Amino acid sequence: MEHGKKYEFGDITWYPSKHTAVYRYDSRVPMDTPGDGINDFLGFQSNEILISKSVRASENFAEKLFESTKSVNGECTLADTTLWYKKQIGNGLKNNGQIFTGYPVVGRQGKMQTSGSCLYSPKTRIDASCAWDPRIKGLFFYESTAIFTATKFGDFIKDVKKLRDLKPENFCGIDHYNGFLIRYIKASKAYLGQSEDSIVVDFNYYRADEASTPRLNQDVMEEVEQMAFFKYGARPHWAKNRNLAFLKVQSKYLNFNMFIAVKKQLDPENMLSSEWSDEILFGKEGVGSDGCALEGLCICSEDRHCSPSKGYFCKPGLVYSEARVCRYSPSSSNL
Repeated sequence: MEHGKKYEFGDITWYPSKHTAVYRYDSRVPMDTPGDGINDFLGFQSNEILISKSVRASENFAEKLFESTKSVNGECTLADTTLWYKKQIGNGLKNNGQIFTGYPVVGRQGKMQTSGSCLYSPKTRIDASCAWDPRIKGLFFYESTAIFTATKFGDFIKDVKKLRDLKPENFCGIDHYNGFLIRYIKASKAYLGQSEDSIVVDFNYYRADEASTPRLNQDVMEEVEQMAFFKYGARPHWAKNRNLAFLKVQSKYLNFNMFIAVKKQLDPENMLSSEWSDEILFGKEGVGSDGCALEGLCICSEDRHCSPSKGYFCKPGLVYSEARVCRYSPSSSNL
């Protein structure tokens, strides 16, 4: 929390498998300070559609190969390569608007606190697209975002470290996708806002095109997810997360009923609601169908909620024992 208090726009990116944390020191400078820097985050740049599709295809091939061969080393090599490349390019920072030549990077507020040139890509470029454009097979991954009170954040990190220390390489799948991004937000009076200064943790991980496809070491990601939202009561980001993160979410907001009252007043016909949005808003538990835990539609309570045919069974968490996760367990297949 001290880092957030000292640096107005500071953040931390933590790579657990590498025992590495990258601190962002971001400060205001006088208006006459020279510099034409921009923050052009790698993931938010416009790319040719063919490149985005190729990256996704390569990612699918690699992840399926790692899972089928249980190659943790392959996943860790990808994480090492990604971290090395991000370091070389300053994670998208550019000193002169063109390339990264080293720190410090000085630029105007509007170009340093926004991130990604895709917002400004020319509309005439029909061969290029933002990587997350649903019209192409580009970026596709899970993004879990948990919002902690300051009093609970430290204990959450300690638990994640305990889980990491059991087998650090099992976190390479998260580190390959940017590790844990830790940011700070101020308290808000909004009904569904944060009632006190809070800490936000984002972590991403591979999502297959087919909902029935398990991921290498997915139990680790599921345990961290359940640890955050259920053991430490973190609040989910409303525009991110898998369905299970919203279970009983209404109990986490003192003014939830006031929000619902305003919602009914402004939208009495529920024109802006749907079965999906109600499921999220009211934190309804999904139907326990086969494989539902793989997509985060449920927390497994039976093996069929995972993928027993591929060796993934419902097991307790390793550190947070109340968690129920889909873990690869070949010995269970023979029972």
